[in-house]
Amino acid sequence: MSAGYVVFADSTIDLPAKLANELEIEVIPYIYTLDGKEYYNYLDYRDLSVRDFYDTLRSGKLSTTTQVTAHRYLEAWEPYLKDGKDVLYMCLSSKLSKSYDQSMMAAKEAMETYPNRKVITIDSKSASLGQGLLAIKAAKARSAGKTMEEAAKEVESVIPRLQYSVMADDLHHLKRGGRISGAKAAIGTVLNVKPILTITLEGALTPIGKARGRNKALALFLENLEKLEYAKDELMTIAHSDVPELAQQLSDMINEKFGKTDILINDIGPVIGAHTGPGTIAIMFISEKQERYNGN
Repeated sequence: MSAGYVVFADSTIDLPAKLANELEIEVIPYIYTLDGKEYYNYLDYRDLSVRDFYDTLRSGKLSTTTQVTAHRYLEAWEPYLKDGKDVLYMCLSSKLSKSYDQSMMAAKEAMETYPNRKVITIDSKSASLGQGLLAIKAAKARSAGKTMEEAAKEVESVIPRLQYSVMADDLHHLKRGGRISGAKAAIGTVLNVKPILTITLEGALTPIGKARGRNKALALFLENLEKLEYAKDELMTIAHSDVPELAQQLSDMINEKFGKTDILINDIGPVIGAHTGPGTIAIMFISEKQERYNGN
């Protein structure tokens, strides 16, 4: 790593571990609790496989997550700061976790302790592979020789154009998170209604529509791709909660409708999956110029 700074992100970027390693993105694992036992959400799922995680959720067990503390941030950053490196950190949306506040506290303390070093923390206003796209942007900017400030500016310019379409399959997980009422969850389950959600420009998860069944939800995803003018020269991502065949179906539909597209498919990890539940599928992409769609 020849540049004078290190790109950091938390494990909610949901990138394949191999890709994160190749791009030299340092990853801080979130901690989650499943059926009373604590695990670290490493990108390679060394503590617990993603399949076992979702199977446990399907069996009715609950999972909870905790924010990354300022102490853990400092612990991860300090070896690099001591070595004369600066830190560019990509954080999960501040509307979805208090980790961003903790990272700001850690950055302030780090720069007081190492006055010749700089830490920039970015509120990604994103999650999962959308946040991952931003980490990739930062890593590629560094590889292209851009300064940390230039890389941060490039990432921040993309955030408003980062688009989300999310289909939740297990409505009871949304009910638990307060996204929908118990009555809507029960009725929606019976009628096979799939809520469509997005992450707003402010970084909050919110419903924007609904579809009867998975196929109609995927068709709606394609409509949004066209309407929001996705940037064809940018990487597109599909994230899923243990439904790889559905993710592949969506990828095939995109390629059939729009021609060959550069698409990265990967799992929604346990931290985000604890809130969305199994069966969720999401598409995240950068639009050509449109501001993030909030459903209006």
